[in-house]
Amino acid sequence: MATLKEFEEALREHGMNMALALLERLRERDRATRTVKPARRLTGQKMTPELARSILELHASTGMTQQEIAFKVGVNQGRVNEVIKRGKWLTDDPHAPEAVARDRAVARLRGDPKPRKPASTRAPVKAKEKSAPPGRRNQGQLVFGDL
Repeated sequence: MATLKEFEEALREHGMNMALALLERLRERDRATRTVKPARRLTGQKMTPELARSILELHASTGMTQQEIAFKVGVNQGRVNEVIKRGKWLTDDPHAPEAVARDRAVARLRGDPKPRKPASTRAPVKAKEKSAPPGRRNQGQLVFGDL
């Protein structure tokens, strides 16, 4: 089976200009009607405790798969798995690891700058050096009498 480019080269070799013109018109038509397909990934709903409870309810009361539940409630299957297997998203705690990760991702999508950690205002504390007790200069080795 020949590729389109090989077919076009063969038409040129044989001087089939009418066929080449037709091929070019077909290409132009395809370019004009071609649209960029949207990405398959869709932005789902924001996970809330209510949505998590509805996921658990669907999982307990129906024989639906995680993928079917995800499609029905408008989230991806990974979120459904997190709710069912690990109990995530069941509280409205804004400091929960999943909520913090979600908020960071939203900030990245918006293009917000990364929050900087506040610089420490305290001076670093120097550790005091202890002198080794007499007879025990090398702490890395055990001596028979140590045990």
